[in-house]
Amino acid sequence: MTNILATSPDLAGALLRLHYVDCFVRGCEASILLNSTADNTAEKDASLNKDVRGYDVIDRLKFKLEEACPGIVSCADIIALAARDSIRLSNGPDIPIGTGRRDGNGSSASDVPLNLPPANATITQLLSFFAKKNLTAQDLVILSGAHTIGKAHCYSFSDRLYNYNGSGTSDRRLDANYQTVLKQECTPNDMKNLVGLDAYNATAFDLGYYLGLSQMKGLLSSDVALLDDNITNTYVLHQANNNSTDEFFADFAISFMIMGKIGALTHSKGEIRRTCSVVNPAPSPSPSPSPKPNSAKTGSAFSSFPSGFVVLIYFCFQHY
Repeated sequence: MTNILATSPDLAGALLRLHYVDCFVRGCEASILLNSTADNTAEKDASLNKDVRGYDVIDRLKFKLEEACPGIVSCADIIALAARDSIRLSNGPDIPIGTGRRDGNGSSASDVPLNLPPANATITQLLSFFAKKNLTAQDLVILSGAHTIGKAHCYSFSDRLYNYNGSGTSDRRLDANYQTVLKQECTPNDMKNLVGLDAYNATAFDLGYYLGLSQMKGLLSSDVALLDDNITNTYVLHQANNNSTDEFFADFAISFMIMGKIGALTHSKGEIRRTCSVVNPAPSPSPSPSPKPNSAKTGSAFSSFPSGFVVLIYFCFQHY
């Protein structure tokens, strides 16, 4: 991960987003990685996910781990750990996340709009989407702080520059000078450019996102929407004026760990995919059931968080 992000630092935000979109649709079980088939359009090909990146990074990590310890590390855990490392390597908190997730065997594009808010979501919509996952308004504004790293395509916010709400003009909640900068990056004929979500530094995990929001320099409509609720607005302004990242880092770690448990498959549920983009082939029928392997023989040990989420310590993580 260190080498990957040193070469392409903007992938940190992409990998963090990959974990979020995975967890919010069917749970943290790597359904976002599955390819579409002749009779099914998968999540990754849904309209809302057309600009999700980082699949090749997960594939590279999975290949290395399968070489070292085949069938041990799930694709879901690789996504979570890649997101964790992306935060840490962007000078963010080092978050002690649990492992032991297993991979699901389904993925449907039709599930995406029911579970992921669009870039122009209102605060009411955002709160509703997060409430479905048992996440609070506080979780919403804290996890939105992940936008301190990463980028968005111009088409995700072009309406704010040129035709906000069909008015033919720009969004009045966008700083005039910042608007000028954005229009230089996003001309009407070139909407595929990438622009930092944090107006100040899109590669450092810091408080720049909140500072930008407080100064009318939020990029997405869904970012600006955080100013429309008392709880989220208060948190934005508090962190925008904070001289230390300590509180935000502690808050983010808690909400990030909660998100990483949404719908997670553990124990005998799901599978550990051999290749992250396809489900495992059905096993051949066996004449007699095989005994369950002893955890010591598989190189794993189990313990539990107070919430009951399983922690699996992989002996092969030294190769990660």
